[in-house]
Amino acid sequence: MHEKAPMLSVKRRERVGTRYNNRLREAGSLPAVVYGRGKEPVAIALNHRDFTRLVSKGEKIFRLDVAADAGFEAQQMVLLRDLQFDYLGTNIVHADFTRVSLTDRVRTLVPVHLIGEAKGLKQAGAILMHPVSELEVECVVTELPDFIEVNVAELDVGHAIHASDVKLPANMKLLTDPHAMVAQIVVQAEIVVAEAAAAPTGEAAQPEVITAKKPAEGEAAAGAAGAKAAAPAKDAKAAAPKK
Repeated sequence: MHEKAPMLSVKRRERVGTRYNNRLREAGSLPAVVYGRGKEPVAIALNHRDFTRLVSKGEKIFRLDVAADAGFEAQQMVLLRDLQFDYLGTNIVHADFTRVSLTDRVRTLVPVHLIGEAKGLKQAGAILMHPVSELEVECVVTELPDFIEVNVAELDVGHAIHASDVKLPANMKLLTDPHAMVAQIVVQAEIVVAEAAAAPTGEAAQPEVITAKKPAEGEAAAGAAGAKAAAPAKDAKAAAPKK
């Protein structure tokens, strides 16, 4: 729980734009924007390394340490709303925050951590599928968890755990589709059989095998005429009187 949100030292950006932001990144800073609570958006810059380290640990709520001005309150509480990455998808290049208070209810995605060893994995060819790795929830800012644990120890082949089956902390509301599949045990052999059954079968599905070149209509007609013309010559020779 976010009983004490980490502090980020930030400064307001007086200039914006791609060229200026690139200079900030080269200097080790990260451009960001703070929105919400009926105030104008404020462009800020923060330490890229410190922020990335905190995000990698799952932090979402922060306190911004900044001098009070027209757009900020000292030590403003914010919720991380969005991250932008470079073209490789590995390096954070921009962040968006929303102003919040300790009593606000917020909506956000929380990672799902699977714990335990599913008993269904003891069967040959069984694998654990994890289609949904995050759940969208609504709760009070101070009760926002870093992650939600889901125990899969009793999960067997042919069974699944859906979002509605996940036990959430008190006063937390699930926003994800309750039918969304969080975990499932399937057998690889069944997948192969299903794919084979979907393939076309029978004589109609067999490709045509061409063993010889088919004559054209003209060639077939000429061949038939030649055969008819050769037949009388053979008969005439056989009927000729012997000397």
